[in-house]
Amino acid sequence: MVRLTAEFWVDAYLSRLSLACIPAFVVHKGDHTAGAVIVKLNTLDGNAIAYQREYNFINDRREWAILSQGEEKIVDEALLKQRSFDPDLWVIEVEDRAGRHLLDAQGLND
Repeated sequence: MVRLTAEFWVDAYLSRLSLACIPAFVVHKGDHTAGAVIVKLNTLDGNAIAYQREYNFINDRREWAILSQGEEKIVDEALLKQRSFDPDLWVIEVEDRAGRHLLDAQGLND
């Protein structure tokens, strides 16, 4: 199976969000080729959820799973901790009061 580079995936994801009028930006750039990606959903009410890709052995596929959720400050601390031991990590922040992140959209959850 051909894998997309991290940078290509991030660019495509930001484009999809832009087309849906969902503001998003890169908080931290990771390795352009193989960096992992974490998506932080900021609901603009003081809360946030951070999503990361995990391998589901039962379904034999990679899925988006919650890394941290709750007060934005707590989620940001979890992201800083992740970045401290993974300098290749990409962090994307999505801002949407309705909680839309499109990670469950076809092509993004594969």
